[in-house]
Amino acid sequence: MLADEKIIQINALRVKPGKKLKLKDHKTKYIGKTLNKKDSEAMLEMGRKHLAEIQDKLYAHNEHSVLIIFQAMDAAGKDGAVKHIMSGFNPLGVKVYSFKAPNSHELDHDFFWRHSLALPARGEIAIHNRSHYENVLVTKVHPEFILNENIPGIDSLRDIDEKFWRNRYKQIRRYEKNLTDNGMLVLKFFLNVSKKEQKKRFLERIDDPSKNWKFSLSDLKERGFWDHYQTAYEKAISETSTENAPWFIIPADNKWFARLAIASVIYRYFDKLKMQYPIVTEGQKAELQRAKLHLMAEKDDSNGKPKSKKKSKKRPAKKKTPVKRKAKTAPAQ
Repeated sequence: MLADEKIIQINALRVKPGKKLKLKDHKTKYIGKTLNKKDSEAMLEMGRKHLAEIQDKLYAHNEHSVLIIFQAMDAAGKDGAVKHIMSGFNPLGVKVYSFKAPNSHELDHDFFWRHSLALPARGEIAIHNRSHYENVLVTKVHPEFILNENIPGIDSLRDIDEKFWRNRYKQIRRYEKNLTDNGMLVLKFFLNVSKKEQKKRFLERIDDPSKNWKFSLSDLKERGFWDHYQTAYEKAISETSTENAPWFIIPADNKWFARLAIASVIYRYFDKLKMQYPIVTEGQKAELQRAKLHLMAEKDDSNGKPKSKKKSKKRPAKKKTPVKRKAKTAPAQ
């Protein structure tokens, strides 16, 4: 199901390299007639099993690793996507990282440093909820944050010009090219939520006591920069969607569709890796047979049959010493 192009048209979601992007040209909700919420959730449940099988091969194959990046406006559904899609994976082989504003120690390194520490090893999957792209998104909307990085030659806001941003996009392309050249699959998802839907979800978080913790006044503040963020995303995605590390724009107003679409992309690109379990050589097969013979020859009492109890020697019963009773005397007359 996840591989059916008629259901999820992955090529339509993928941003072609070099294409100038306008988010207004991309839908924020599912408008097709092929799917509904109930069928989509059933397909996603089946899809999780397929993803788990491929993850097992990824681990056994031990040549590739996978980096999945989620970026979006607040309340677009990043956390829910991670929870629902990745729940089918073996947690031993998946690490999820949610990045917040960098601290002073992190700012003393280049902006890739803290994200590099969270990269997956071969056979592993890493999910970055927000990523190194915050350094061309939040900082693009609030360039004063760049001054905290203490970059040589960047002493004032005047120094943060178009040349600065072109160089930063170039650094990102180079960074991701190095990752993919060394066997890492990099998939980047932008969850495209509408401003109207974000408002609805914010109100739900305020009205529902169980969701109050999800809402922050800072979210409302950043909503005021909506248009600025849309422009920053358009530029960042256009500049960094490449053949080796593509961006996918996912309609996010319908959570059920967004989750299925993301799972379909991951499945399709996993499948392209052509992974398989390690091939066992004839010599290794012979070793396996020798090991089998050795195991079969062992005397094993723990094969499901109860262990025989050792009979203990019975001690001869002690002869009872008769108790001498006192002779009864006739009662006194």
